[in-house]
Parts: sequence; C-alpha cells; structure tokens
Amino acid sequence: QVQLVESGGGLVQPGGSLRLSCAASGFTFSRYAMTWYRQAPGKERELVAAISVTGGSTNVEDSVKGRFTISRDNAKNTVYLQMNSLKPEDTAVYYCHARGDGLRYWGQGTQVSVSS
Repeated sequence: QVQLVESGGGLVQPGGSLRLSCAASGFTFSRYAMTWYRQAPGKERELVAAISVTGGSTNVEDSVKGRFTISRDNAKNTVYLQMNSLKPEDTAVYYCHARGDGLRYWGQGTQVSVSS
C-alpha cells in the first residue's frame, strides 16, 4: 500500500521556522522525483519545491527562494522541506507529491499556519 505521510506542520510566528517531513512507503522511493505543493484557502494548489531522484537537482518557487530548502534521504525514504523566515502568506496546507514509473501519489497534507 502506497503511503505518503507528511508531518511537522503547526502554528508558528512570523520569522519562525518549521521542518516538514514526508515519509514514503509502498513504492521505490529512490526512483521518484519528489515535490512539495501548498494550497491556501480559496487559492489553487501551487508548487513550492521539487527535488530529483538523487537529490542532485532542486528547484524552489520564487516567493520562497532563499527561505525554503528541499532535501531527501533515500535511505530513510523521506523528503524534507526546511522553511525559514516564515511569513503569514506561507499559511497553507502543504502536500507531498511523488512522480515516477508513470505514476503519481499524493500525501494527505499538513497544515502550516503563520500568525502572531
């Protein structure tokens, strides 16, 4: 059974940090490119950051560049999103996504709220 389980979300003050984790199981994680998306209330889901199968290539969306970092540990079947200098506009549900072998999988999402 394929599972992507996000964790690490929560409520944080502006300027704070969080690290999201996405633990994968049920498929060969090291063959899948991984992506973090987010969806704020009333808005479309948007790509935040992506990482290649080996971790050698990453891409982050312009609004989070310099603040967010994506990484992966293929030995632990886990992808991470380190989020620093958080802003209220980063408030959203963050989703983990896996793409590979012609298949796509989504996690259930984790809520990140940035507020004072």
